[in-house]
Amino acid sequence: MYAEISAPHHTPHFHAYYQDRIAVFSMASIDMISGLLPKRQQRLVEAWAELHEAELLTDWNLLQTGPRPILIEPLK
Repeated sequence: MYAEISAPHHTPHFHAYYQDRIAVFSMASIDMISGLLPKRQQRLVEAWAELHEAELLTDWNLLQTGPRPILIEPLK
């Protein structure tokens, strides 16, 4: 996630990186909305996001107001 304080931002989403590939996932329904990941890695990201949905939304809301997000396992 990236902060854009005082700027309108898109719907809640996060970025996932795997090797030289980047994908963007919507947090509303945990869907890949742009980019490309191998199918296995896409499924892993989707499963991880479903497990951490509340934490992702908390971090999204923090980033919109300025504080640093809280690290989410296993991203520490």
